[in-house]
Amino acid sequence: MTLRIAILGTRGIPNRYGGFEQVAGYLSEGLTRRGHEVTVYSPHSHPYQDAQWKGVRITHCYDPEKILGTAGQFIYDLNCIRHARKQKFDVWLIMGYTSSSVWWWLYPSFGTTIVNMDGLEWKRSKYSPWVRRFLEYAEKLAAEHTRFHIADAPSIQRYLFDKYGIQSRYIPYGAERVEASIHVFPWKGVMAKGYCLLMARMEPENNIEMVLEGFRNSSCEKEMIILGNTGNRFGSYLVKKYGNDTRVRFAGTIYDKEMVQFLQENAFLYFHGHSVGGTNPSLLEAMASGSLVAAHDNPFNRDVLGANALYFSHSDEVRQILQQEHGTAQEREMIAHNQQRIREEYNWEKIIDSYNTFIMESHKQEKE
Repeated sequence: MTLRIAILGTRGIPNRYGGFEQVAGYLSEGLTRRGHEVTVYSPHSHPYQDAQWKGVRITHCYDPEKILGTAGQFIYDLNCIRHARKQKFDVWLIMGYTSSSVWWWLYPSFGTTIVNMDGLEWKRSKYSPWVRRFLEYAEKLAAEHTRFHIADAPSIQRYLFDKYGIQSRYIPYGAERVEASIHVFPWKGVMAKGYCLLMARMEPENNIEMVLEGFRNSSCEKEMIILGNTGNRFGSYLVKKYGNDTRVRFAGTIYDKEMVQFLQENAFLYFHGHSVGGTNPSLLEAMASGSLVAAHDNPFNRDVLGANALYFSHSDEVRQILQQEHGTAQEREMIAHNQQRIREEYNWEKIIDSYNTFIMESHKQEKE
């Protein structure tokens, strides 16, 4: 069966932003190869302005976020929804609920609507108490006003069932091992296994400050490279507090996939501080690259890594991890287990097949 599928709720493809955009890229291309007609909605200001990408149709809608800030996301989602209503898509796949679920009453009655529920946005500490209450309300709207839901982690699946009685389908993100043609570090003085790496948005719940505090208090002589845009308030705070440590390098954002993988696979330790959300794409990519992972100890990271990581819950545990001996047989086994899990569970083709199956099943149920 060939379906007309719309993917909404992202900042567009090709990916220049984050997790949902990465999924939209792989998924739209994969569903197109499986015979579906797929349209991805993108902001009018996206750097890629063509109407097609790898066989996927792209519809650009006006996004006033640069003018209005966060409020612009709601208008962008409204513009996408209003346009999509006129196209008679068989399936709407909505990535996230933050600024789209308030428009639930505009979702089509003639098609199948599926929402990827993301990862507990209302728990993010960067938001004010009022915004967090609103996000929890938005989550409730998405849970109650759509029939089909996707959870990208077992912990999210359990949470949705316990709180809303939703029988969601667990489908994680994916990762792939890219054969990098890059063999030169982007900065002078950097050597293989001569640095630790952390890659994240500059947000408090990603525990970057915890990692940097533990690093600062350690006797580690290696560099700590931080990948991420420090242009926001929290990023500026981190630079001011830790930028004078000559071992710390705030390297900004790198979009070159091969370069990121090259940095991951040559890192002494890969620190993953994320504490809110489901399956994180950058963590999967680090696992695929063969990095030894030190992760914040929470259910989301445990879902993905199991026993195959070093865990920390406060800065002193970060310090201890940095100062202990590495390169042991046990750690090599942990790395091998993580790479095996990427091949067997977090394989993009398997994940695209899972989405395809769920989309087809949901559409069939909707028609019955």
